[in-house]
Amino acid sequence: MVTQATSLSRNGVSDWIIQRVTAYILTSYTVVLTGYVLMQEQLTHEVWRGLFDSTWMQIYTLLAAGSIGLHAWVGMWTIGTDYIREHYFGEGASRLRFIYEVVCIVLIACYLIWTIKILWGS
Repeated sequence: MVTQATSLSRNGVSDWIIQRVTAYILTSYTVVLTGYVLMQEQLTHEVWRGLFDSTWMQIYTLLAAGSIGLHAWVGMWTIGTDYIREHYFGEGASRLRFIYEVVCIVLIACYLIWTIKILWGS
């Protein structure tokens, strides 16, 4: 079993629960957006902006974006620990895995910061 400080939890059960909870949040977000689009007679920029200017939708969108970040991190961490190993990459696997994980963290953080800027920026 691979354990690293960069894992979200200490065991696979917690990671599995994180994956399930974030999947439910993302599914509900998709259902709400799809329902909203289908219920609109005419979807204009003003209608769409009105939806995303409401505080509840901004919070829901931020929750969905955070869920994407957590879901992606658990998945990417699992891929990194499963496939970036000494068996495939020799002695440099630990360094390569560290670089891979840092790149994943930076990309996810940039995504979340960008989302916050879009939601509450000017």
